[in-house]
Amino acid sequence: MKTVIVVFSDPQSGTQEALGRVVNALFLAYELKEKNRDFDLVFQGTGVRWPAELVKPEHPGHALYEAVLDHIVACGGCADVFGAGAGLAPTGIALVRDKTIPGTTGVLDLSRHLDAGHTLVTF
Repeated sequence: MKTVIVVFSDPQSGTQEALGRVVNALFLAYELKEKNRDFDLVFQGTGVRWPAELVKPEHPGHALYEAVLDHIVACGGCADVFGAGAGLAPTGIALVRDKTIPGTTGVLDLSRHLDAGHTLVTF
């Protein structure tokens, strides 16, 4: 069974809670990777701002981020809405736009994962 880990927390909030959420999402992704489990780590909503922070070598989540980078995707429409496109561009993370939603350029459709019976875990 596939697990989809979704990060909604916003690094711009500057709180320990936001940092704790993204680091715990990365922990879970790392644990699933170690167990050869099928998973995606999705940055959605304001969470699309995280990769621009996590690519910095001095960030406490950097090593975990690098370890699971091959499983990370981000919501393209969210990147547009929250001004994260420029920060995401150098990361090489795929921007997913698989669902047309009015007022966006297309968003990552979490409902397709539910339809497929995947487990969603949100941070």
